[in-house]
Amino acid sequence: MIRRVLERTFGYSGFRGQQEEVIRHTVDGGDCLVLMPTGGGKSLCYQIPGIVREGTGVVVSPLIALMRDQVEALRQLGVRAAGLNSSLSYREVLEAEAAVRAGRLDLLYVAPERLLGERTLNLLAEARLSLFAIDEAHCVSQWGHDFRPEYLQLSALRDHFPDVPRIALTATADELTRREIVDRLGLRGAPVFVSGFDRPNIRYSVVPKNNARAQFRGFLDRHHRGDAGIVYCLSRKKVDATAEWLQGEGVDALPYHAGLGAAERRRNQDRFQRDEGVVMVATIAFGMGIDKSNVRFVAHLDLPKSIEAYYQETGRGGRDGLPASAWMVYGLQEVVTLRSMVEGSDAGEARKRLEVRKLDAMLGYCELTTCRRQTLLAYFGETHPEPCGNCDNCLTPVDSWDATEASQKAMSCVYRTGQRFGAAYLIDVLRGRETDRIQRFGHDRIPTHGVGADLSAYEWRSVFRQLVARGLLWVDMEGFGSIRLTDESWPVLRGEMHVHMRRDVRPPAAARKRKPRAEQPPPDPATWDEGLWEALRAHRLELARAQGVPPYVIFHDATLREMVERRPGTPEELAGITGVGETKLERYGEDFLGVIAKAERGSG
Repeated sequence: MIRRVLERTFGYSGFRGQQEEVIRHTVDGGDCLVLMPTGGGKSLCYQIPGIVREGTGVVVSPLIALMRDQVEALRQLGVRAAGLNSSLSYREVLEAEAAVRAGRLDLLYVAPERLLGERTLNLLAEARLSLFAIDEAHCVSQWGHDFRPEYLQLSALRDHFPDVPRIALTATADELTRREIVDRLGLRGAPVFVSGFDRPNIRYSVVPKNNARAQFRGFLDRHHRGDAGIVYCLSRKKVDATAEWLQGEGVDALPYHAGLGAAERRRNQDRFQRDEGVVMVATIAFGMGIDKSNVRFVAHLDLPKSIEAYYQETGRGGRDGLPASAWMVYGLQEVVTLRSMVEGSDAGEARKRLEVRKLDAMLGYCELTTCRRQTLLAYFGETHPEPCGNCDNCLTPVDSWDATEASQKAMSCVYRTGQRFGAAYLIDVLRGRETDRIQRFGHDRIPTHGVGADLSAYEWRSVFRQLVARGLLWVDMEGFGSIRLTDESWPVLRGEMHVHMRRDVRPPAAARKRKPRAEQPPPDPATWDEGLWEALRAHRLELARAQGVPPYVIFHDATLREMVERRPGTPEELAGITGVGETKLERYGEDFLGVIAKAERGSG
């Protein structure tokens, strides 16, 4: 039965990873926790049991936009689905409730705060329920990266509906977070299914910040001109400024953050979801509700707070399995800002220590000279036996150097200037500049004045950034950003500890010539037809706009690419394309076969 639903409804020929095991366990009525990477097929783990089991499956989802798109995607497949959320009219709410009571729904999507309201509980008590699926389950953990207090109430599901199986799902959770999910949701004794966290189609790159806008502009021009993508910034102000700058550069960019009005956020998110090639510039407020399959890049212009957050945010790229980029630029200022935010928060000391450890792990990832994917996966307890060959360090191996002497010079300069100045001033002293300020403080006469003339200002910025990142120096925000020694500085100064650093190569000053499109090779040059690809995309967009749905709801990019490569000429051949189920074949088969036939006649 479950394979028939997989093939006929969803249009897939086989399961991936642990999907089948999870689905059979849930169909048999078992509880479980599922950890599966973004794009790894988590949704099928509860959607198929919801269709197969008798009754209505209730899906707890944190964002209305995500519910709306998932419900529409299921309806396109012929699945009986609905949502209950604040965006619905009263008539729509009544219709959904009536469908639940009458047993006419396979899946009902509900926000956590609405689920446990008296009205909804009474509704569900009258209905036959097949399962509860708790999506984004890491939100239940106060130690996770996206804690939401309303998720804590979900522990009550076991008391209200003891005989209904519960499946909790998330893409990112370290061991501490997993234990808390199990404890808070009452899943003790239930199996934990952990799929591989690797996303081999994503290329990870981190570059030291020099001129972030110019660096990002170069990245776009070289690899992703015209592609859909997400750009993350730490502050609302920076989001607005970056979106405005990109618009001035001819990029179709939109801002998204909690400071915008609800209507504007909704409009921008809908445009990102439904149009091609839109770049969303956002704070972390944007992302969990995104189900767009063809996001080709995720860029961070500021440092994420943790590896969990970084993994989840970068995982929003390449959900269709096609190549995608995770690109990040970072510098000393982000380290200063994030550590200041942690130290100045109202959190308890235990929470602060945890956040500092998570930030330190993130900094360690940025400063790696070895394979980034191996370190990223190791953080989640997974081993990648060989270097991946698809990250910046694998593709362009990084030189390291013995920076012990340079570190001693830097630390000595910090000490001899009274631990009162920031990196820019210290670099001027080390390089022997004789500014009015240096002379006024008498720092042109100290032993460290000019001892670092052999290194450029760029190289010294790299040294200070890496020393702060490792905790060998720290920045006192109450002292207006002055750099100070730490307890760990003294072994270096005394020569008891050696320091090796990555050698950052300064990018060339001249900007590279812009290229009109992304440098992404087609899947198979022997079978690729760019004209047919664009014709299929155009027809998909026309259908999507007519129905008011995102294009990927009609067909994913991967499905269209397979059409280009295989050129189906009959309904039977089209049915063999991944992602073309019975309902979509009936709705769209004739149209897309017509587009392919027209292209064939044109090429003939």
